[in-house]
Amino acid sequence: MTKLSFNRRRFLGTAAVGAATLASPAYLRRAHAQDGGEVNIWTYNDFVPESFKAQFQDETGIKVNVRLVDDQGKQFNLLAAEAPKPTVDIVTVAGHRFLQFLDSELLAPLDTQRLSNWKNINPTFSESDWATINGEKWGAPILSGMEILAYNTELVSPEEVTSWDVLFSEEYAQQTAYIIQDMMSVLMLKMGYDGNMIAYLDDPEKAAAIVEEAKQFLIEKKPLVRKYYDGGAEVQQMFVNQDIALAHAWNGPIAKLINDGFPVDMTIPKEGSYGFVYTYNIANNAPNADNAYKFLDAILASPEIGAAMTKASGFISTYKDVAPHLSELEQKATTFTDEELAGMKFFRAEANELKYSLVDPAVEAIKAA
Repeated sequence: MTKLSFNRRRFLGTAAVGAATLASPAYLRRAHAQDGGEVNIWTYNDFVPESFKAQFQDETGIKVNVRLVDDQGKQFNLLAAEAPKPTVDIVTVAGHRFLQFLDSELLAPLDTQRLSNWKNINPTFSESDWATINGEKWGAPILSGMEILAYNTELVSPEEVTSWDVLFSEEYAQQTAYIIQDMMSVLMLKMGYDGNMIAYLDDPEKAAAIVEEAKQFLIEKKPLVRKYYDGGAEVQQMFVNQDIALAHAWNGPIAKLINDGFPVDMTIPKEGSYGFVYTYNIANNAPNADNAYKFLDAILASPEIGAAMTKASGFISTYKDVAPHLSELEQKATTFTDEELAGMKFFRAEANELKYSLVDPAVEAIKAA
């Protein structure tokens, strides 16, 4: 059974990749001639493994210049300020933020025919609906995070967590927790609706009825929940204190608990869930576009590189066959089966104005009920 990797913000810690050189991908082994030049990359901390960077520079002669970013909005503003002649070649955009960048013509369509290693990305990520806009690919998926169902393995069995229903069961009354706003999207998906609300852009009355249905469900189930929480540290502490046995959470905080040896595990129930994907994108009018494609093809070349990115960043790899290159504990903290990923949906932004105009008041009503 193939397993893959995923995470939101850096709760796994920054387990640095060892200094040992990554297994040399075939792409680099063919690059005997020194291409020279440079490639300029804006990305998050640890998204370019140091061992890969050193090897790529040594075997291609292309200098890799990395500028760290820590916010999608800041990156957008930087790129917009430089348009139409950016100094950067590769940026790192979350899939649900594509439209903002595309509307401002800041990204170039990705020519996947120039990426012989595109096939190494799991299709769950590379071929999902969010990945294609106007018939074009706009980024190479590299790392991801998702909403999951977490459970204390000493109190809850794997057989009990195949459905989100367990989170609202009488059996675990006052032993559950979730983030209301994030739970609303998952709950709408569980009910058979589009949690992104794109399907209801032309039918706001339907959208309102769906949010109302989800709101009433959570109000009805309110006596069963131990706490509505806001941050990762809270859910971690509740598990450690054994205040809860189950929680809806982002996988990052739970992965941290797993790596620390706490008896907790996570799954994506059969009804599915939502997540996001970080992608490497080529800037429109990139000054070193050819080198950018060489860099992308090289970093997609092997599961060892995907594993190194996961270990360094704490996010889940989108590459195929990463699990064998992770320790048993790292696999448990950052991987999901193909069956779990089958129901995975990705956040999209097209209907955000409609969605949150309805969801935000609903969240306040649930809290006040």
